Amino acid sequence: MSPRSASVNEELRRRSRERLLQATVELVAERGYEATTLGDIADRAGAARGLVSYYFPGKRQLLQSAVHRLMHLTLDAALEREPRSDDGRERLARAIDAVLGLARDQPLLMRTHMAGILTAEGFVQCPEQQRLAELLRDTVARYGSPDVDADYPLLRALLMGAVVAVLLPGAPMPPARLRAELFQRYGLDWELGVPPAGGPPGGTIH
Repeated sequence: MSPRSASVNEELRRRSRERLLQATVELVAERGYEATTLGDIADRAGAARGLVSYYFPGKRQLLQSAVHRLMHLTLDAALEREPRSDDGRERLARAIDAVLGLARDQPLLMRTHMAGILTAEGFVQCPEQQRLAELLRDTVARYGSPDVDADYPLLRALLMGAVVAVLLPGAPMPPARLRAELFQRYGLDWELGVPPAGGPPGGTIH
């Protein structure tokens, strides 16, 4: 049997990493962060336990990469869904709705992720985060920003703040209210993206 080519080995490594990231999202969403071990993640992914340490320095970094991957996939699906649109305002609306949707649909996972970012270890620069950043930067550029380098970090900060507000224990804000504020900030019509039922809170947004 001839040895595998470098490209085949690279594809196998990519698939192994993807399985670990997907298993992390599933288990943390089901059990919470503390109750999920690296061994559990490896078992769910069908991978050798040593692979987790090979790809990631620790559980916190693994979780950040896993959630960034989920956010990237969710955002990409929202931006590319039919009917496709190259309109920058529509794409920004879809991006906002995608991120708020994750906070609504995956509260335990997203709350754990945000808490991890605020630890001393901070924000992890990883391939998954870079892919997410590229999508958001492209969205800001298509929206018509004259200074993407300044406006992309602002959008990221506003979206992170909205996620925290939705998930704040004891004093959560309704996603529709936050959507209205973000849409007003960027001059977006309420009907863009995936508007929630019932119309905008507190009146009409033009």
